[in-house]
Amino acid sequence: MKPVRLAILGLGTVGGGALKLLQENAAEIRRRTGREIEITHVGTRRPRPDLNLPASIKQSADLLDIVRQPDVDVVVEVMGGIHPAYEVMMEAIKHGKQVVTANKALLAEHGNELFKAADDHHVQVAFEAAVAGGIPIIKVIREGLAANKIEWLAGIINGTGNFILTEMSEKGRAFADVLKEAQELGYAEADPTFDVEGIDAAHKLTILASCAFGIPLQFDKVYTEGITKITAQDVKYAEELGYKIKHLGIARRSSKGIELRVHPTLIPEEELLANVNGVKNAVLVQANAVGPTLYYGAGAGAGPTASAVVADVVDIVRDIIYTEDGSGTIPQLAFEALSDLHILSSDEMTTGYYLRLNAEDQTGVLADVTTILSRTGISIDAIMQQPRLKDLIPIVILTDPIVESKMNEAIAQIQALPAIHGEIVRIRLELLDN
Repeated sequence: MKPVRLAILGLGTVGGGALKLLQENAAEIRRRTGREIEITHVGTRRPRPDLNLPASIKQSADLLDIVRQPDVDVVVEVMGGIHPAYEVMMEAIKHGKQVVTANKALLAEHGNELFKAADDHHVQVAFEAAVAGGIPIIKVIREGLAANKIEWLAGIINGTGNFILTEMSEKGRAFADVLKEAQELGYAEADPTFDVEGIDAAHKLTILASCAFGIPLQFDKVYTEGITKITAQDVKYAEELGYKIKHLGIARRSSKGIELRVHPTLIPEEELLANVNGVKNAVLVQANAVGPTLYYGAGAGAGPTASAVVADVVDIVRDIIYTEDGSGTIPQLAFEALSDLHILSSDEMTTGYYLRLNAEDQTGVLADVTTILSRTGISIDAIMQQPRLKDLIPIVILTDPIVESKMNEAIAQIQALPAIHGEIVRIRLELLDN
């Protein structure tokens, strides 16, 4: 039986990790697939003599040429970025190559076109490594929970943001201080925008929601808010009320449509997700038959992500062996079955809220605030007045769930009160057992 021939495009952290894993665990992988996997090409901008590649593996910077080669059955795209990855993957698909990718940004923004092309050319695009690194969450949703209707999922799906919030919580540190350390440790890039502004998490949530609810990939409809405005003060106040602040990606099915949102979130300190710390990832899935299930592990790094990449390669090799058209077990979008469900705008979404406002120390201010909330139909769950800071009294309010348009209306009215100074801080609150 001839080997399945592989090209790896990109030899950075993930690509190098996948190459190493395929070489070190070759015997174990062959036992599980029944077929030899042969790496025939690697795509790299410059030669990599440090990798000591055998002469049989061709190195080239011409990625389009690599994916056209007849001695390539499977293309592993681990370059990252949108271009030229999009063009290279499209070319691979058109030449009948099976594709494995870890590229969440590309899938979130152009996955609909790529999956449609894959369907048209009867090949697969496997993407387990695009979300949550070593946690096999795509397979869980598409295979393990296939008998279930997914009601909602919530996840810590960016390790950098989780590391920052963990340090702020455990050590009372300021955001800027922890971000600098995250960069020094290699958890955050020199430009950390994708991580701290929630863009990376929004890419991943787009993919998870598509798998969970059978909807097209719609990155532009994800409400996205980062963690740059979270202060040690708010972390402390939240904990005094029995909550932790985590940066969550949430996808929820409701009678009105689908909520897709990424934002800092208060969750009760006894919840499992509240206790996922450091750079770890976790995804909590609520399904109608099995109930809540939690998936936890490393969300990034050479080993975990390479593990997911090679697992997809193994699935594709099995399909090449056992099916005629190679369209077996790898999850991808089934376009004929996609649902045209309404994606809610942020104004239509419903959550509880943590509000912090700084007020002058005078009679009647709190009464004015609570009157506005009551008049807007917002119920108060808790109020906490903090010791004076300079000349102002911090007031913290937790509310019951309310549609966001109502909260926007109330905040505008409270902000206009003469005794309220500075911007009102708003952080959403979720009770994940609901």
